[in-house]
Amino acid sequence: MAFCKNCGQEIDNQAVICPKCGAAQQTTPPVVDNGGFLWGLLGCCIPIVGLILFIVWKSTKPKTAKAAGIGALVGFILIVLFYVIIFGLGLASMATYSYY
Repeated sequence: MAFCKNCGQEIDNQAVICPKCGAAQQTTPPVVDNGGFLWGLLGCCIPIVGLILFIVWKSTKPKTAKAAGIGALVGFILIVLFYVIIFGLGLASMATYSYY
């Protein structure tokens, strides 16, 4: 037998609410939200995954969602910079050759 967390009345172990006071007996386990550097790294390497994780976790795990979102943002910026540099190098190499 267990005891009510609110009134102390003896209740059944499987009881969801106390029959005397009506208080809920089962609590949900706490959510681990430690920020997760590795989730941020995953978001940086695969930005679409970081964006999806941010959207899914923003209300339940805000710190971990923020890490994944920042990782996705950094990854996206790095990809854009990479393409800008490659495009710039391509234009620069075209300017050095004369096609007359």
